[in-house]
Amino acid sequence: MANLQRVKVLQKIEDAGVVAVVRGESVEQAVKISAAAIKGGVKGIELTFTVPHADQAIAQLVDKFGADQAIIGAGTVLDATSARLAIMAGAQYVISPSFSADVAKICNLYQVPYMPGCFTMTEMQTALEAGCDIVKLFPGSVAGPGMVKAVKAPFPQMNIMPTGGVSLDNLEAWFAAGVIAVGAGSNLVGPGEKGDYDQVTKNAEAYVAKIKAIKQG
Repeated sequence: MANLQRVKVLQKIEDAGVVAVVRGESVEQAVKISAAAIKGGVKGIELTFTVPHADQAIAQLVDKFGADQAIIGAGTVLDATSARLAIMAGAQYVISPSFSADVAKICNLYQVPYMPGCFTMTEMQTALEAGCDIVKLFPGSVAGPGMVKAVKAPFPQMNIMPTGGVSLDNLEAWFAAGVIAVGAGSNLVGPGEKGDYDQVTKNAEAYVAKIKAIKQG
């Protein structure tokens, strides 16, 4: 039987529909960008390990927003050491730009969902065999929604979350193709890197409203 906590996190990601991919030059900036996205209604945050001391930012966000307001995950996790740092800081899920067997093992050990970046059928099958519940289609800008339909023909059980190239303009096409959620970076939270946190909140509101409309049909 799947770990209940793990199932709850996966359900929250599906319910959220969008995960904001947050980068930043400092812990303070990354936390402010994340808070602005959450204020706009985005429930999923992927705090990337390109942020210096990313584990500190994750810990602050988990402490501030907990599981009620948002689910906080770690992104750009390339190795098991970073994965454990993230998990110990309270990350509820772990995301990578590529598949790592070592990261999969540590996440399975702690019953934390692992979403590796995959681009080929072979990578996706490897991820499924390693116990990954959601595969991050990356880069989404290169793959496109057509890739999702192609993958789901032989792998109807595959939960796919595209990241890279996701925008308000193509949300409908991604969900129509059958994705479980989307990851959105610069198109959603980019203004925050220039200090425009109000625009991040406005962008977040627009994403949330559009996904809600799509899901309601």
